[in-house]
Amino acid sequence: MSVLRPFKANDLFRFNNINLDVWTETYGIPFYLTYLQRWSDLCFTQESPRGRLQGYILGKAEGVQTEWHGHITAVSVAPEYRRLSLARNMCQRLEFASDGIYKGYFVDLYVRCNNALAIKMYEGMGYSVYRRVREYYGNLGVGKDGRDEEDAFDMRKCLSRDVAQRSIRSNGRDMIVSAHDVS
Repeated sequence: MSVLRPFKANDLFRFNNINLDVWTETYGIPFYLTYLQRWSDLCFTQESPRGRLQGYILGKAEGVQTEWHGHITAVSVAPEYRRLSLARNMCQRLEFASDGIYKGYFVDLYVRCNNALAIKMYEGMGYSVYRRVREYYGNLGVGKDGRDEEDAFDMRKCLSRDVAQRSIRSNGRDMIVSAHDVS
């Protein structure tokens, strides 16, 4: 049986099997280290009994007043370990900490609008689309005129502090904002 444990700095040298995937955003070492330093209680990894990393989640707490929330920056599972509820378990752990420790109003995440499988998974976990963010994902320079930005859905799930459920909306797919307007 695998174990969900805190993400450690030396895990950065062992997670290529997870990060080498078209849907996974990868970052520089300083980015990961900042998360591990500032929000270590919102960063976890799933490890197999033989010590192989199966997946990880990076999160943070951010915002002000009723926008105070937990944020899933990255969640990824190695292809050979998908469909085992590992992502669900890691998200639930982050949601629990965002609710109980950080007292957030909601948890949010961004997902590519064309990643139908991930969107379906998140909806099954209780997340809903709050808004569409135009050109959220960066430019790789391979599209028309060197531009290929992709839109993202900002998906949210209410936590216990948001009794009135103001953090979600039913028409989120129709609410379109510019990436420049997102903090």
